[in-house]
Amino acid sequence: MSGDVVERIAAVRARITDAAAAAGRSPADITLIAVSKTHPPQAAQRVVDAGVVDLGENRVQELTAKLGEVQGARWHLVGQLQRNKVRDIVGRKILVHSVDRRRLADALSTRAQRHGGIQRVLVQVNVGDDPAKGGCRLDEVDDLVAYARDLPHLTVEGLMTIPPMPAPGEDPADAARGHFAELRRRRDALRERFPEVVHLSMGMSDDLEAAVAEGATMVRIGTAVFGPRGDGPWRKDLR
Repeated sequence: MSGDVVERIAAVRARITDAAAAAGRSPADITLIAVSKTHPPQAAQRVVDAGVVDLGENRVQELTAKLGEVQGARWHLVGQLQRNKVRDIVGRKILVHSVDRRRLADALSTRAQRHGGIQRVLVQVNVGDDPAKGGCRLDEVDDLVAYARDLPHLTVEGLMTIPPMPAPGEDPADAARGHFAELRRRRDALRERFPEVVHLSMGMSDDLEAAVAEGATMVRIGTAVFGPRGDGPWRKDLR
């Protein structure tokens, strides 16, 4: 096992612990999702062996290529999902963080019905109204959550967001905190009607402290765990 991996994971866990303590929270309430984008399965396996069993991927093709290569992982799709890729995700115990429209919710529920199961999802919200980011608008969240949770083979477990890029010279955590706070407020309001909407998936390597301070239950950490990204998606034919 790579000592660097163990050290990086320890450093990230320490950041989560410190941020949770400052916010009066327990670090046990925050799931660390290690995002293995561009990194080979061997690197992902080292992370799982070091105790971080929740792994995230941005691309469907990269996630499905790694499924059989990494043992003991719980997988999360944290990037965009097109309807023509739903068949590759449903039935594989993958938590989808990026439901952002009714037609995608419909496709997931229909596919889950064929598998005789329930697909777990989060609704992605474009809190910062950033055209470069996915997610529904803030004024669409309540309607989309209500619609998706009523589908027979879907369960909505929370919300996810990716904040806009900070301005040059701006601290990423300071730039993101208001967006994280807004997502938490929206989640809290939704829980009055839908108690199962619990999770807040928010925070990455540069802004996880702000996310934890605002109530994140899942943080999606790539570079701080795996190191610098590769040049492109990992593929089996490029081993």
